[in-house]
Amino acid sequence: MSRRQARERALQVLFQVDLGNAKPAEAFNNLDENFGALNENEDFARMLVEGTLAHREAIDQVIASISKDWDIKRMANVDRNIMRLALYEIYYCKDIPNSVSINEAVDMGKVFGGEESGKFINGILGRVLEDPERYLS
Repeated sequence: MSRRQARERALQVLFQVDLGNAKPAEAFNNLDENFGALNENEDFARMLVEGTLAHREAIDQVIASISKDWDIKRMANVDRNIMRLALYEIYYCKDIPNSVSINEAVDMGKVFGGEESGKFINGILGRVLEDPERYLS
């Protein structure tokens, strides 16, 4: 399984945690049962989920500070979780190039989000990259 598929699995888990208050392990198990287990990049997917959840408050503050006209709770659930995942990578995964994180997030937005999701996600993440330290408290 590619890292892209691992990111998609991580997004699905984050979505279940965010909306259904599922425990991450429970969400992974549900997805494994329904879609098959991840193989080579399962550790990567789990690291993304655990890291994103551990830093969710700081990540949400970054999103909120950039999207002044959009309350984070009113954003599309998929878009919000895609941005959380990408921002975790940008701020905390120094071995992943920022361009890869943004491209993956925009692509997931196009696949899983609404018509404007890719542009919205790209706009928020692009602003972060202009001055990343400005937004992270």
